Amino acid sequence: MTPVFDVGYRLVAVALSVCCARQAWHGLIARKIRFVDDDWLDWSRWASQVFHRDTMPIRYWMQLSGTAISSLLCLAAAFIGWWQPNG
Repeated sequence: MTPVFDVGYRLVAVALSVCCARQAWHGLIARKIRFVDDDWLDWSRWASQVFHRDTMPIRYWMQLSGTAISSLLCLAAAFIGWWQPNG
């Protein structure tokens, strides 16, 4: 793999990690988290789902933990990179 692709892969992974971490943090502070971003799926009825901590705690914690785990996975991908063993 060329160094340009490796650097680009790491930058995209860091950007996704920061985006997911910010979404999880704001969801934790505001006590509500959005299922998906409605800018991408404006036509979908699922795009505007908001899970509140008090009214839907199971869905809230599932979405929050999934967002936090995806942030950690993207951060791990940024550190490891596109590693391919020689041999």
